Amino acid sequence: MKPFLSFAVLLVACATGLHAAEKPNVLFIAVDDLRPELGCYGSPIAITPNLDALAGDGLLFNRAYCQQAICRPSRASLMTGARPETTGLFHNYVSLRELQPDILTLPQHFIANGYETVYCGKIFHKGDTDEGVSWSRRPVKAVKGMKKPGGTFALPENKKIQTEDRQKMIAKYGEAAKRGLASGPAYEKADVPDTTYVDGYNTQLAIATLKELAADGDKPFFLGMGYKLPHLNWCSPAKYWDLYDPATIPMATETTSPAGGAAMGLHASFELRTRSGIPKSGPLGPELSRTLKHAYLASTSYVDAQIGKLIEALEAAGVRDNTVIVVWGDHGWHLGDMGVWGKATNYEIGTRVPLMIWTPDMKVRGAKTDSLVELVDIFPTLCDLAGVAKPEHLEGHSFVPLLNDPNQKWKKAAFSQYPNPALREWAANPLSPAMRETWFGPLISEVENRIKQQQGDKWDRELFEQHLTGFAMRTDRYRLVLWLDRRKMDSAPVYVELFDHQTDPSETKNIADENIDLVKTLTQQLNAGWKAAL
Repeated sequence: MKPFLSFAVLLVACATGLHAAEKPNVLFIAVDDLRPELGCYGSPIAITPNLDALAGDGLLFNRAYCQQAICRPSRASLMTGARPETTGLFHNYVSLRELQPDILTLPQHFIANGYETVYCGKIFHKGDTDEGVSWSRRPVKAVKGMKKPGGTFALPENKKIQTEDRQKMIAKYGEAAKRGLASGPAYEKADVPDTTYVDGYNTQLAIATLKELAADGDKPFFLGMGYKLPHLNWCSPAKYWDLYDPATIPMATETTSPAGGAAMGLHASFELRTRSGIPKSGPLGPELSRTLKHAYLASTSYVDAQIGKLIEALEAAGVRDNTVIVVWGDHGWHLGDMGVWGKATNYEIGTRVPLMIWTPDMKVRGAKTDSLVELVDIFPTLCDLAGVAKPEHLEGHSFVPLLNDPNQKWKKAAFSQYPNPALREWAANPLSPAMRETWFGPLISEVENRIKQQQGDKWDRELFEQHLTGFAMRTDRYRLVLWLDRRKMDSAPVYVELFDHQTDPSETKNIADENIDLVKTLTQQLNAGWKAAL
């Protein structure tokens, strides 16, 4: 195993003279597109015994929120401890280092404080992996006797569909097709071993890497394991599908947009509709919807099983008692809720994430806290747990005190944002001209007409496509969303949404017009920002 590290960072690490016994290890587990659809979060159907057991011996956060409900901005925010307005990263098609070449990341900071850092799978978003800067070591490359997965699908028929779709799309739409227009079927059930798919394979690489780290023992380690499921495409071994009886799977109960909600607040499920066999417009239908939720649940159970294997390996290596374990999802996911399939909204379903932590010496175990926390809080929290100084640039707040007193008074609000979901592609970038030339053209026109009908004279294509952003604040009781022109942040909002979670936890009705004074008060709180919420 050949370590790789910049010379400057290596000097800092050596100068600290730290040893593994002095600081805890960190097992840092990321799960892509995972909403709190877990047994420990009260799901009546999800089979997730390993995450349930971890939460049962650690601390589970009932109200944790991402900073933007899309992969790259969310992960960049978490990994730097800086919010999107600071990183400048609002969509998936620009890199973190391109915008912030000198920003300090969480693992980079741990290297400088004597840690060995390494990852498997997806921690940063693709293109932001930050090799040689955030990671001091490469993971194990292969496990003897184990074949590396050869793509998304295991079944030949699905591989064929994906290949043929891609050829047709590229022939018809050119470069636009290469950005996800032909992704193959949305799901797959195959009677194959766990390691046939990438999450199972990467788990075994992580376990092999963990064994090396534990055997070396001269430094504490920061090991990241990032799971791609339950991100589309939902491909998992048959045994995880077989855990569920499709007839008993509860479906979304609130399947329409909020009454009086922003017409631009919801998208047309573009990401899912790029998949083969999914209608390109209109409702999905009850049978397909049930199959898709089944696929999502099976993917979640598959990931849960891999996490169980990883934690078992941690115990077998003899380092569990000196390791902090944190599990987080990068954003939520609508499974037909509000009529939407996908992430990318400012609502509770899109921004609320699973988050749990286990530490060797926490005083309270198996508790749940309703305290408002954010993914940007993870960086300072891990610094405190490791006894590492917190960098000055951090824009989160360590939640270490909650580990011993989960019910104490905590921050007043959590903040999220998202550029106009209705007129953005699935990567949060503005609609490209090519998108209007695809089968999505009529669907985009339908969405535009809905916005025009609601917004009237406020409609302006450049504003709504390029500059309109929803800024959301979740307090103990309310969710406020201000839709603002980024060019004129001090101007009156284009639209306002307010939801009362005490009486309307599913956010079915916008009550902003009925509560002018309350909106004014909450707007002042949102404008005061995250520092005032502490």
